[in-house]
This record gives sequence, structure tokens and C-alpha cells, in this order.
Amino acid sequence: MIIRPLPLDKSNRDKSNRDKSKRVALACAWGAITLHILYTALIIHQNAGFNFSFFSMASLVSMIVALLLLLATLGKPVENLGILLFPVTALMLALEVCFPEKQRSLDTHSWQMNTHILSAIIGYSLLNIAALQAILLVIQNQQLKSHPPKRTIQSMPPLQSMESLLFHMIGAGLFFLSIALASGFIFLEDIFAQHLAHKTFFSIMAWLIFSGLLIGRSRYGWRGWTAIKWTLLGFMFLLLAYFGSKLVMEIILHR
Repeated sequence: MIIRPLPLDKSNRDKSNRDKSKRVALACAWGAITLHILYTALIIHQNAGFNFSFFSMASLVSMIVALLLLLATLGKPVENLGILLFPVTALMLALEVCFPEKQRSLDTHSWQMNTHILSAIIGYSLLNIAALQAILLVIQNQQLKSHPPKRTIQSMPPLQSMESLLFHMIGAGLFFLSIALASGFIFLEDIFAQHLAHKTFFSIMAWLIFSGLLIGRSRYGWRGWTAIKWTLLGFMFLLLAYFGSKLVMEIILHR
């Protein structure tokens, strides 16, 4: 007697198709980020150092954010953040390739400077993911109020899990931002010089906002729209600190 397996019901088939599509999408994302890393390494090798111009920095930061997100998908269901992040990463890389800029390398390569720069970039990248997470929370919250919500929203983790992940990202990003600020105050003699004053001010403001948000979460249970608004506000200060002056000086004033 031959026993035939029972056919999968529609929900199981849909879940199987979604899992297969997710694996294919993640494989493509890993391939894309690998090529992005190889391109960046090739440019660094050709220029004997990294080019700290506007588009190069934007491409580097978006690459690190995308890599951190892909690493996070190994343990957490955060792949839906790629819907916002991966197109931006591709755009930043395209702008770097299409609009090459003159070399703007650093004059100092001491371990102190490397510590400051690396921690600043990692902190910014993690808080960038937190900002994307906050935007996704807004979309998820709005979609859950509609009937029925879109399939993409239904496949996402519960709001509580998404909020928990948001605060984990903020905590990790704040840790590296603290190292960047501390190393800047200790190792940079001119941290409040004219060309660095605004960066220092906006970075400190972002640090205060994210620190206050974590304290509010711990003591008063802040969540929902309160957490989202403060996260996006803190990220706006960081955006001004990291890219505001470079955008004005290099792109608008051509200096």
C-alpha cells in the first residue's frame, strides 16, 4: 500500500513561499554587500587611503549599516528593514561611482584618531538602523489599524518585539557614540574649533536625546509614539553633525 503525503494547505504553502523568497532576497543582499565591500577596498587600495569626501562617506556609512542589518538577520527577524535600507545603499554607491570627488584623506592616522573615527561611524550606523526601525514602526502601527493589514506587515514581528529591538539598537549605538565623544574630548585639542564646533554641538545634543530616551524607557516605560519621535529627533541631530557641513562645504560651496 502506497501512502501519499497529504498536500499542504494554503497557509502552509504561502509560508513556504515566503520563506523561500526571503532566503533568495537575503542571498542577493549578501552578494550585493560583498561587492560593495570589495569595491570600497579596491578604491582604498588605489588611493592609498580612504577618501573622506561627502559621497564616499555616505557610501561607506550606508554599507556598514547594511552589513550590520544583515548580521542582525542571523538572530533576529529584522530583514524587512532592508526594504528602506538597501535601495538607499545602492543609491549612495551609485552616487559615489558617478560623481567621483577629489581626495580628502585625513592627515592623522594615529590610533587615537582611528578610535574616534571608527566608533563614530559604528555609532552612527547603529543609530541609523534605529531610525529606520522607528520609521518601520510608524508604518506597522498604521497598517495594523487597517483591515486587513498588508501581507508584508503581517509577516513582521509583533510591535512589542520591534520596540524591544529598537531600544537594543539605540543602546548599542549610544555606547559607540559615547566612545566617539569621549575620545574626541580627550585626544582632539581643537574639538570646539570653528570647523568642528557644530559637529560637537549636534553630536552632544543627539547623545543627550538618546540617553534621555533610554532613561525614560527604564524609569517611565516610554514606548510607542514617544519613543519614535525622540528617536527620529536624535537621528536628525546626528545627520546634521555628520553630513550637514560636508553637504554645504563640498556640494554647495565646492570647497
